[in-house]
Amino acid sequence: MNLQENIKNFRSGFIAIIGAPNVGKSTLLNQMMGEKISITSKKPQTTRNQILGVVHRPASQLIFIDTPGIHKTTLPLNIRIVDAALSALGNVDIVLIMIDVAKPDPESEAFIIKKLEKINKPVALVLNKIDLVKKHALLNIMDRWSKAYPFEAIIPVSAISGNQIDELIEAIEPLLPEGPRYYPEDTITDQPERFIAAEMIREKVFRLTGQEIPYSTAVSVQSFSEERNGALVKIHATIHVERSSQKGMIIGKNGSKLKMIGTEARKEIERMVGAKVYLKLFVRVHKNWSKDPKALRRFGY
Repeated sequence: MNLQENIKNFRSGFIAIIGAPNVGKSTLLNQMMGEKISITSKKPQTTRNQILGVVHRPASQLIFIDTPGIHKTTLPLNIRIVDAALSALGNVDIVLIMIDVAKPDPESEAFIIKKLEKINKPVALVLNKIDLVKKHALLNIMDRWSKAYPFEAIIPVSAISGNQIDELIEAIEPLLPEGPRYYPEDTITDQPERFIAAEMIREKVFRLTGQEIPYSTAVSVQSFSEERNGALVKIHATIHVERSSQKGMIIGKNGSKLKMIGTEARKEIERMVGAKVYLKLFVRVHKNWSKDPKALRRFGY
């Protein structure tokens, strides 16, 4: 009897986190997970694919989908990135729209709100970076947004510090439909370690190179193998760039930049896999890959 009641009252569902580029979606997901599964940087459009993270609670299972930043664009790569984000809206139970209260993006925000008009499902608003604005300004922002769309909830948070994250989860939980536990309790993401390793390498390129480089790079993993009964993971990966000059910038003088990228990525991958990692990086030129439909498919876009 009690078991049946527990099953009947259990809530679960898929929740898309959407917003303009660089509002903190990936940081929010990592904070809710208590573990890094989605890459971050201060440069916009760091996330290019949908990343799924599972939060387990006694009476619910919240399955979050971190999406790329939504914005108007004419570039082939960015069109695919935005399409990936918008495609999540049709397959979820709840939509979380995230706003950067310290640095708003009115054009992208208006574009997103227009897309939401076609979505017949609960929408909650997350106001991020509340630590960067004064309380009276935040209250004005909350009042303005409450009149812009019939949100089920408006939750101010600081994704970077974790402030109000528990309150956010508690606000979303009642909006979930009753449903099964879709994933085992030890599952935190549906992405394989191979994919996350590639993303961690790409994050270091974003963080450690100049403005033009990150948007011209993709990372592919050629091999990912365990040795010594899982005590060592060997990874061979390639950083793809569009021009020879970019290859030189990635490699750096006497290979110094590439070594730095590899060292920083290796440390994070080791934390993820819980083993020593041997990481070998290559840099190859694939001319104008971000405008080539075949290359975009090959690199997973």
